[in-house]
Amino acid sequence: MRRAAAPSGRPRRVGELDVLRGFALFGVLVVNAQLMAGPYAALGGGPGASAADRVAAWLVTALVTAKFYVLFSFLFGYGFVLQERAARRAGAAFAPRHLRRATGLFVLGAGHAVLLYPGDVLTTYAVLALVLYGLRGLSVRSALRVAAVLLLGLSALLLGYGLLTVALTEPVTAQAYAPRVAERVAALRGDAGSVLGARLRELPSAIGTGLLYAPAMLAAFLAGLAAARSRLVERRGRDRVWLRRTARRWLPLGLTGGVVAACCSSGPLDSRWFLVGQAVTVLTAPALTVSYACGVLLLLRRYETRVPAAAGALAAAGRMALSHYLTQSLVLAWVFTGYGLNRYDRTGTVAVLAGCVVLYVLQLAAGARPAARTRYGPAELVLRTVTLGRRPGAPVRGPASTAARPAAAPREADGVRHAP
Repeated sequence: MRRAAAPSGRPRRVGELDVLRGFALFGVLVVNAQLMAGPYAALGGGPGASAADRVAAWLVTALVTAKFYVLFSFLFGYGFVLQERAARRAGAAFAPRHLRRATGLFVLGAGHAVLLYPGDVLTTYAVLALVLYGLRGLSVRSALRVAAVLLLGLSALLLGYGLLTVALTEPVTAQAYAPRVAERVAALRGDAGSVLGARLRELPSAIGTGLLYAPAMLAAFLAGLAAARSRLVERRGRDRVWLRRTARRWLPLGLTGGVVAACCSSGPLDSRWFLVGQAVTVLTAPALTVSYACGVLLLLRRYETRVPAAAGALAAAGRMALSHYLTQSLVLAWVFTGYGLNRYDRTGTVAVLAGCVVLYVLQLAAGARPAARTRYGPAELVLRTVTLGRRPGAPVRGPASTAARPAAAPREADGVRHAP
């Protein structure tokens, strides 16, 4: 993909980041769809799951779970640096912009969590964005060191607790889990008030999970910050030799970790091993994420002239990733809860995955044309307006207006917009 052309004085858009973001949307959709479709996603399928459904759930755990949130978090950190540079070029203070953006993201995430999906990450991103601001002065090397310490510390915590769980507890059986499942199924198949009540009851657990895995998200933020400081994607995003070598280097570790995690979470090991699998995932998911990202960019280089529409559709989805992410949750809530079709705990993993493919393709097709006409999706426009304190493109009033309009400076949104 060619770097997007820019008006005079405005830096060119880094199209590779948009493509990666558009690609990551599918992985996030697959994981969220499993969690929203039924209560047994973490256990590899419920008592009535078919062999095909169990295999599909196992493969999702091995190849998809936690890999794409790592990519999104990395891109968030990368985008943070681009936004900082954009504010500097526009002659605007970055701190107020960043605080407004984090606040807007938190409000969007809170609404998303309460109404649609309690596993929302936007609120966690908003809080960690403030931490990232405090760490923005780290050098590339220091940022990577802190990221490594965060991953190692979280993995050690999960592993230690997981081994204690294996040694001191009994497996959770389907029979023991059944009362909780029945209560949750009844709530999510009820009317809108029942669904909302269930979401509110799930929030404390969801917040706890977000806090537990926040170090891994922050580590990915810092990796993205370090990569942006060194302009990694701009320098290496079109280097086929480097991309191929990097993908091959990290793929074995990532696949091995995915297999171990799937064995712990989705069988043959029992439920006591779940946290051990999570410890392995925290350490090895970034390796598979790196391989995926490099592989996608390699395919982009190879087929961009043969199938330009595919690359364009991915990039368009990436530019409006926040709107697509929220749309996915809206569709999934309508399909699986009392908001709509009431398919909760009635759809197997294979059917869920097939539905994800259909929804993702429709999103790519439907989003390409609007992206060609406008710079923002609906959610991006709201967030950008909050960030700037005015509608994008509106003139800056007051003393700051002169500083914000030098001939060589871009408008405020020259950086890469990103979703969670």
